Amino acid sequence: MNLSYLVEDLPLKHTFTIAHQSRDVQDTLIVKLQDGAFFGLGESTTNPFYGMTITNMSECLENFRTIVEKGEWKTPGELWDLGREVFKENPFAQCALDMAAWDIYSKKQGKKLYELLGLNTSNIPVTNFTIGIDTIEKMVAKMKEVHWPIYKIKLGTADDLAVIRELRKHTDAVFRIDANCAWSAEQAIAYSGELAKLGVEFMEQPLGKDDLEGMKEVFEHSKLPVIADESCIVESDVKKCHGLFHGINVKLVKAGGITPGLRMIHEAKKLGMKTMVGCMTESSIGITAIAHIAPLLDYVDMDGAMLLSKDPARGVNITPAKVTFPEGNGIGAELVV
Repeated sequence: MNLSYLVEDLPLKHTFTIAHQSRDVQDTLIVKLQDGAFFGLGESTTNPFYGMTITNMSECLENFRTIVEKGEWKTPGELWDLGREVFKENPFAQCALDMAAWDIYSKKQGKKLYELLGLNTSNIPVTNFTIGIDTIEKMVAKMKEVHWPIYKIKLGTADDLAVIRELRKHTDAVFRIDANCAWSAEQAIAYSGELAKLGVEFMEQPLGKDDLEGMKEVFEHSKLPVIADESCIVESDVKKCHGLFHGINVKLVKAGGITPGLRMIHEAKKLGMKTMVGCMTESSIGITAIAHIAPLLDYVDMDGAMLLSKDPARGVNITPAKVTFPEGNGIGAELVV
């Protein structure tokens, strides 16, 4: 078994702004596992908000290289458990490795990942298409550029209700809004009624991740369902979110990969919560991995590669009507650089 990785810059079609950051280029770390004729690819983007860099992800992988290349692990789950301590402070690096492990493992089993997991791809929910914070004119132009049945609107401006009111004039699409921790409980509750009238399906992470008392108030009084994102990073967070949120948005890179992501999804389902998986503006490698587990979900946000002006990989093809997977086994994404 051989471990290698490379860095790619992912240029975006438009500047992408959320409540706490803006970017025009997203750098990403792509991991490759090679064992004879079989290979697996995984990916994780960097993220300044979480302190994840190419340097610290690479260092973690190097610290784990010997164990990976010995090849004594039989399944992705075994490899993930072996790396639990090494990657404890760097789940992003573990995600890239775990994704590559699932890719090569399912290829060796002669199956696509969704087949290995026993999932039916006819049940995949339609992804939303994300509109970042911008001037009203530019947000409208982005919607007109990509006609889509569901838009996730990033909020956290001085007048968020006015933004949604104006955008609603230009489309009948379903809206989902994501405040990325920007609101208070009072704002979220007050906004929820008006947002419901404006065709918003749910609110994602309206409050700061640690404002549990505030979220209890929002959960009890909001006119819209609330979905956890920043409040639900790792497996232990799922139970903490029960009774405070109606559902969780699992980000594979934050959780540490597909292995813990699947556990989080199943636990949330047992608790009667809605499940969603979101992306971090990955290339088609990370997005294709999300598509394979999408049949488990109530909602999905896997538009990351659609936001890029150049994609270093090819994989799943996503339209409002259909998700088409690559022909090969495993996750099936391939580098084109």
